[in-house]
Amino acid sequence: MRPFTGTVAITGLNAIDNPGPGVAFALALRRDPAFQGRIVGLAYDVLDPGLYLPHLLDASFLIPYPSAGRDALLSRLEHVRSAVGLDVLVPNLDSELPALMGHEDALLERGIATFLPTRGSFDARAKNRLDDLRAEHGIPVPEGEAISDPSPLYTAHERYGFPLVVKSGFYGARVCWSVDEAVRAFHALAAKWGLPIYVQRYVAGDEVNVCALGDGEGGTLGAVAMKKTVITELGKGWAGVTIEDEALIELARDVIRATRWRGPCEIEAIRDADGDTWLIEVNPRFPAWCDLCQGAGQNLPLATCRLAAGQPVAPFDPYQPGIAFVRVSTDLIVPIGALEALTVAGESIPASRRTA
Repeated sequence: MRPFTGTVAITGLNAIDNPGPGVAFALALRRDPAFQGRIVGLAYDVLDPGLYLPHLLDASFLIPYPSAGRDALLSRLEHVRSAVGLDVLVPNLDSELPALMGHEDALLERGIATFLPTRGSFDARAKNRLDDLRAEHGIPVPEGEAISDPSPLYTAHERYGFPLVVKSGFYGARVCWSVDEAVRAFHALAAKWGLPIYVQRYVAGDEVNVCALGDGEGGTLGAVAMKKTVITELGKGWAGVTIEDEALIELARDVIRATRWRGPCEIEAIRDADGDTWLIEVNPRFPAWCDLCQGAGQNLPLATCRLAAGQPVAPFDPYQPGIAFVRVSTDLIVPIGALEALTVAGESIPASRRTA
């Protein structure tokens, strides 16, 4: 396959205890000899650690928060393109997608290609729509409901039993053993992430995950299954290993087929004591462990760049089970000038990387 030589802009560089996918995405590109392009980091916070990893990024820019609106983002992206060049944009955070979906043509007019889900697909995998996947497509999903005030929580245990799970629409889920605990979780999650909140029957078992790439027509171009072996207090995987699990991969294919998913996604599932697999969430972007896909033989990040650029991508061969990742927490030593450049100018560009 020919080398990829374009300039790719990525987000999600917040490599902290709740890491974004950006660092893993960039590493997957850098570790593949077929990637001969450049990587531009886009961040909301000057202290995002991924901005300062040596040899990871060719340039870095601060961008406006999604709440600033589409026009502010497009203006900033035009500046990035004029300063260092920009061919492909890969958003790696859930909250970024609503501002971009449906505006691919506006981006392409500026020379920036994407590979994003449609609004319909994005909505179809939302937590408050998972019941529809069960009813319409037979996908195993624990029973649940979307709520906009806490009153249904006083009787939810009659429908779902205890414990039950209270989730936000974006991030965060809490296992609750009483009505009082569930109401507190509702208010905490609603205050941080907004409404609606989703309440769901709890399924006991082992969490398993799939990173997958859909072609937008219902087909799955690649899928890698993983089981977390070390989990943080926030429930994030600090280590994991690829597993051979055809039932789990088939669940991912069913979800992609039902939603006609376009682009990367993460399937979160639970394997219960009876061996049944239950769909818990569908995250509309790469997970923070997506570099493991590259290590296991399916470089889904690079494939996403190729698809955005209009290059053909054939379905991947089976991935290799028994490949592990271990996340590392370390100190980055950087000159204060690196912080100053982003703080004062909102960008850090080596002289050799400027287009003009």
